Amino acid sequence: QAQLVESGGGLVQAGGSLGLSCAASERIFSINAMSWYRQAPGKQREFIARITSGGSIDYADSVKGRFTISRNNAKSTVYLQMNSLNPEDTAVYYCNVVTQTTPVRSYWGQGTQVTVSS
Repeated sequence: QAQLVESGGGLVQAGGSLGLSCAASERIFSINAMSWYRQAPGKQREFIARITSGGSIDYADSVKGRFTISRNNAKSTVYLQMNSLNPEDTAVYYCNVVTQTTPVRSYWGQGTQVTVSS
């Protein structure tokens, strides 16, 4: 059974918008940070955005002002709203959840493809 289930990827034209969501299963508890990463073909996975349980948010410079991360703690779900997309945003997007248990546990989603056409 998947621990993190992502949804919302797809194909969009440059300048368009897409929203991603990632829901954590009930088996993951004491969630601290919820993050999004992406990996383009031939490139390393890179950090996109993070939101902590306390509400602190960080973004990669490449997406600041265009992407918005949010979370619903009651649903253990993290969202990523992506606006003003460009072809360089094309990648597989992964969500990551880190717990505040001892030991800390990290979970990854299966990835969802986002393709931006020019």
